[in-house]
Amino acid sequence: MGQETVIELKDVTTSFFSRKQELTVVDRVSFSVEKGETVAIVGESGSGKSMTSLSIMQLVPAPNGKITNGEIIFNGEDLLKKSKKDMHKVRGNDISMIFQEPMSSLNPVYTIGEQLREQLMYHQPLSKREAHEKGIEMLEIVGFARAREMMREYPHRLSGGMRQRVMIAMALSNNPKLLIADEPTTALDVTVQAQILDLMRGLSKDYDSSIILITHDLGVVAELAQRVVVMYGGQVVEEAKIDEIFDKPLHPYTEGLLNSMPKLNDEQTRLQSIPGSVPTPDNFPKGCRFVTRCPYAMQVCTEEQPTLLEKETGHKVRCFLHEEGVGKDGNIDRRSKQTQ
Repeated sequence: MGQETVIELKDVTTSFFSRKQELTVVDRVSFSVEKGETVAIVGESGSGKSMTSLSIMQLVPAPNGKITNGEIIFNGEDLLKKSKKDMHKVRGNDISMIFQEPMSSLNPVYTIGEQLREQLMYHQPLSKREAHEKGIEMLEIVGFARAREMMREYPHRLSGGMRQRVMIAMALSNNPKLLIADEPTTALDVTVQAQILDLMRGLSKDYDSSIILITHDLGVVAELAQRVVVMYGGQVVEEAKIDEIFDKPLHPYTEGLLNSMPKLNDEQTRLQSIPGSVPTPDNFPKGCRFVTRCPYAMQVCTEEQPTLLEKETGHKVRCFLHEEGVGKDGNIDRRSKQTQ
């Protein structure tokens, strides 16, 4: 894999405003994606994953939502400085997005063919006939045996898995440099999930596209990603290569997510869970966002916010346990510690 950076987020902050207060939903988020790389953003619902992707696309709900700080560098340019007209040219062309629910993304009154043709003709100098043939070709690429007939179908006549394939075909029709996939396998049965993951893996390899995969499913992460960004309470709490996340998680939240996964060789009858839930932006704790659910919380965690530290090359963590030190075995030092 080369070291060409496709996109880099630098301290991106997104907030929602009301008459009474400002609620920060994405808090100084920074990470990058290299060419041909798949980076997964994981965390529970409410952790800020989807809002981070909407910030990249500049689709934060207006007028109350606003990106208040940071830079999003794509192709050497800051997307946040682009006009609405310029962003229209970027979206669906250089950067494409597969949304969580394909039925809400496809227009129910237009056929699949009409929607594919419109997407292609907007971004490429194609005639209606050329766009039609290109649409058929894209449907064949994503696995439709009757692609020509499929162009005449309406979204409501397709299954969830078929609609998701159509969305992937649309997203890839202009050969984007970056594909953002927001929960691409949610609400699909296991067999269809496997097919969609195989499809995305193959298309990433064939087109050398970079992927930002947004999910709460660590099984999906293990299938597709090379690197993982763990988010909680709107912040990045850990970032590392896929093997390091699974073999040596440094943040207690990441550890909790991994412990909640079923294991084939484990005989326990009840899965572990993380007590409590992700706090809402209007109810974030004063200190560490995870303090109310963390089994290793110390006094300092209730008073101050930890910073994102790079403990090893490429492995970052936001936790006071690692500001104090790591055990000799390289794992979290869980010996009894008191606040200085």
